Amino acid sequence: MDRFLRIDMTTRTATFAPVPDKYKGRAGRWLTSSIVHDEVPATCHPLGPNNKLVFSPGIVTGTSSPTSSRISVGGKSPLTGGIKEANAGTGWGGRLAHLGIRAIIVEGQAEGFWLLKIDKDGASFEAADSWTGEKLSEVYPSVFDQFGGAKAVDICSIGVSGENRMSSAGICFNDQKGRPSRYAGRGGLGAVMGSKGLKFIVVDDAGAESVVIADQDTFDSGRKKMAAALTEHAVTKPKGALNSYGTAVLVNIINEAGALPTNNFRTGRFEGAAKIAGEAIFEGNKERTGAELYNHACSPGCIIRCSNTWHRPDGSEHTSCLEYESAWALGANCGIDNLDQIAEMNNLCNEFGIDTIEIGGAIAVAMEGGLAEFGDGAKAIELVNEIGKATPLGRILGAGALATGKAFGVSRVPHVKGQNMPAYEPRAIKGIGMTYAISTMGADHTAGYTIAPEMLGVSGKLDPLDPNKTELARNFQYATAFIDTTGHCLFIAFAILDIASGFEGMIEECNGVLGTKWTADDVSRIGKEVIDLELDFNRKAGFTKADDRLPEFMTYEPLPPHNVVWDISDSEIDKVFG
Repeated sequence: MDRFLRIDMTTRTATFAPVPDKYKGRAGRWLTSSIVHDEVPATCHPLGPNNKLVFSPGIVTGTSSPTSSRISVGGKSPLTGGIKEANAGTGWGGRLAHLGIRAIIVEGQAEGFWLLKIDKDGASFEAADSWTGEKLSEVYPSVFDQFGGAKAVDICSIGVSGENRMSSAGICFNDQKGRPSRYAGRGGLGAVMGSKGLKFIVVDDAGAESVVIADQDTFDSGRKKMAAALTEHAVTKPKGALNSYGTAVLVNIINEAGALPTNNFRTGRFEGAAKIAGEAIFEGNKERTGAELYNHACSPGCIIRCSNTWHRPDGSEHTSCLEYESAWALGANCGIDNLDQIAEMNNLCNEFGIDTIEIGGAIAVAMEGGLAEFGDGAKAIELVNEIGKATPLGRILGAGALATGKAFGVSRVPHVKGQNMPAYEPRAIKGIGMTYAISTMGADHTAGYTIAPEMLGVSGKLDPLDPNKTELARNFQYATAFIDTTGHCLFIAFAILDIASGFEGMIEECNGVLGTKWTADDVSRIGKEVIDLELDFNRKAGFTKADDRLPEFMTYEPLPPHNVVWDISDSEIDKVFG
């Protein structure tokens, strides 16, 4: 039976309780945002005792549904001051679902740091101070050894950035090889976990039951439709774009479109783009290992398999995985075109537990402020190491791009609601700009991935420079909120937008697990309910329409090569959610 697990870190007690009736059928982002909305005072300090950290696997997480191992994490963000949901692909969420745990709600604050162990017999605590202050790759092996190995348990943790409550700190999960590399990265939720005194959550599902499925035939029908769509679509199929070149396949595409933010969003083209793209990673690995390396799955049941690994000249592993966003943030955005230097920064971000997008933005802003020259990879690596040491400079950078801009008197900070923009220039791609502006969580491409039609022609090709994207921005945010509820990876969107049976399959899977009769209309209904909850929380936290704006410099600085500015009116942005 589904249940909640409440963790009081002040007293270090764990209490199981049935899922309240009002939350029946809710999971993933729908549930984390519901609990945060209902239980967290909107005006509380994000790092104070009244904030809560909520974990919830999606509706189909832990089942045989393909590419569905997402875990949602929610709380009030120390980066934005508003509501936040971040999710990751990992086996950890599936183990939680097998134990019948619909949500973990972490409350209170402890002295020191603690490890929480969850299994079929309950939950227990042990001191974790001896594991603090170290790189995550140095502590994960000993934690695995203590609890039976990477095949027996999965680990959730924070790094030194979370221990020091930096606003760029993410929450780390291991991949299938035990590497601490899968992140619910954005919004600083790792700092919230650190403020609770929680260093690790280890989940062991030995002896647990499978996820209860109310209607097996309906679920199986949906699962088969989803798998067929994913293996058919050009973007998601085996040895297709994502499996071959990873998400970094987008580097050349977005650069050619004149929308790859370069040197802190000064231009939309990067001369070194081809050197850091997915194709370069593929060819570089081939040269260094002597074999064509296709990508691996981040989590059990993933059939898209877009996670790559970059290797050193001697063929040894350097980092996994080097996503598009990371290659851009630590590369083009800082003017760096050396993959080994980018990989080292990516590796350090994994080791310290920090969001690559926010840190890449902070370093670019620091370069703008004179701490380094654009293109100076060696200095950029030094700056990331400052974060790991938690020096005063490291703490400024670890607080994110906006804090870095304030500290060094930089006016050109590409953020919304305090969160640094991802790897798509809003002046050149208007729909994603509207997504950044209106997202409840600050600048966030995953809130409504309009890149699919604007750049990739998925569900019909749209002109990225066309400003008439109000309905597009709204619908994509609602649909994304539903996908985040299911437990599926956002990348199923490519297939379900183009292949109707895939969309049907997603709904049937949920109906099979829950015993519901949802239709396509319920996708929009539920997505809207999620967004409305988040908007209401933010209003209570003090946000207004004035916060749904892009940075001022984008309204008057023309972006090469198109020489366009951000020209969508405030009134048009305000129409998206009314």
